[in-house]
Amino acid sequence: MAINLQKGQKIDIGLSQISVGLGWTPNEGTGHDFDLDASAFMINSSRFIPQEEYFVFYGNTDSPNMALHHTGDDPTGGNSAEGDDEVIEVDLNKVDSNIQEVLFVVTIHDAIARKQNFGQVRNSYIRIVDNGTNTEIAKYELDEDFSIETAVEFGRLYKRQGKWKFEASGIGYKEDLAFFLGKYYQGQIIK
Repeated sequence: MAINLQKGQKIDIGLSQISVGLGWTPNEGTGHDFDLDASAFMINSSRFIPQEEYFVFYGNTDSPNMALHHTGDDPTGGNSAEGDDEVIEVDLNKVDSNIQEVLFVVTIHDAIARKQNFGQVRNSYIRIVDNGTNTEIAKYELDEDFSIETAVEFGRLYKRQGKWKFEASGIGYKEDLAFFLGKYYQGQIIK
């Protein structure tokens, strides 16, 4: 049976091959599709991604060593009426030893121009699925009202004493993807 996580709750993963699924239902009547984008930042002990390839999103679908794979962009939130809209597959056995954390962020593409925010999104969640059995093991539903936020840090995988854990974050930002790149990457900004 899957665990329903609360904000700040942490669990042991205990698996090496998982998928991190993100889903949402956009409200109708805003005049534009809601293009939410799932991204993953593979962070070292200095709290930075070591190279741009460690930032996984629809424009860079595979991390080094194929530890993370983004299955593709859903520009409308309509990939699945019942399931995940965007998925990042994770093989924790392949994650470089210098990576201590994988941060999962969802941003609204072109949010300012489209006048969109997470207050206009319903049923948003992040969930962890066991790839071996295709069974959901944990789910965090974003039930807070992010009425002005255009990005949310949904959760993070992190390594403690050699074991991977997951924490439900639920931290909202009135920012775009460039903000997170500036925060976690010290090289040239990826275009």
